[in-house]
Amino acid sequence: MGAIRTTGLTKRYDGVLAVDGLDLRVERGEVFGFLGPNGAGKSTVINLVLDFVRPTAGSATVLGYDSRTETTAIRRNTGIVPEGATLYERLTGREHLAWIARANGVEADVPALLDRVGLTIDDADRRVGGYSKGMGRRLALAMALVGDPELLILDEPSSGLDPAGIREFREIVREEAADGRTVFFSSHVLGQVEAVADRIGILNRGKLVATGTPAELRGSCGITQSIRFEVTTVPTLDALNAVDGVETTSVDDGVSPSDGSIIEVGVTDAAAKIEVATWLAERTRVRDVVSEERSLETLFDAYTSTARSEQSNARTNGQSGKQNGTWANVQQLRDLEEVEA
Repeated sequence: MGAIRTTGLTKRYDGVLAVDGLDLRVERGEVFGFLGPNGAGKSTVINLVLDFVRPTAGSATVLGYDSRTETTAIRRNTGIVPEGATLYERLTGREHLAWIARANGVEADVPALLDRVGLTIDDADRRVGGYSKGMGRRLALAMALVGDPELLILDEPSSGLDPAGIREFREIVREEAADGRTVFFSSHVLGQVEAVADRIGILNRGKLVATGTPAELRGSCGITQSIRFEVTTVPTLDALNAVDGVETTSVDDGVSPSDGSIIEVGVTDAAAKIEVATWLAERTRVRDVVSEERSLETLFDAYTSTARSEQSNARTNGQSGKQNGTWANVQQLRDLEEVEA
């Protein structure tokens, strides 16, 4: 049984298609990166999965529970960090954690939660109004971890963080995944997703256009690696061109004989890379090897470039759903803030 399943999930706002027949599968125990440009519909999908908004058509399950009829079980087993999660300046970090624990009917081991997200006991007793952006995001993640949920759903969790904060977020995600937790997170930044995700789904204008591991998605680009061999002599490359997984070969001769030559080979899988290196080593002296892996940027741009001109419309279409994407019972926290004040 998977962590998240959607079948034909569709959402229209005033006749405009925001999510288009989404069939998505997220396995238990994996880190799944949900990638797409701003306005692609990522937050709307999350809101549909969590029943913050109702679909026009289709269905979703979370941890085997129906998202429309078994929401209590889903919330009990899922930790959520919405985009722009609301924290209250006059409350301390400890008070935020205590409220979430009470709302969920569980105990909160505050020191352990703080340690998991890189905050201190002193931080817990400070008012959140004195937190940095990164500290606020870490506290939001600690709140999501209250009750030790099976699944974490994080909507643009690194938004607004500096490079150090982004690195810390990646480490936290890896640690939670190592403990067996499923992590589903959305982002519009390719590098952040590629750095931590086991699998990636690319959303474009509400439609899932690609899914796979980073290696599988690179493979769909064509050449995944460009390998440059510096050699003393250049053998005939006809046989090399026939190797499975070799897409291109080229030769750049040196200015003088002492410079040697550069043979550049484009390959689509690891097996081809090994076979090419072995083939050349048997036929010439290889002085140096430089391997440059192609990122997912080419694929991402191909799928999303047509959406950029429509981002403003797509963002407007998804806005009403995004407003509902907050923790349940958030009004209780506002009431608590007024009491504490």
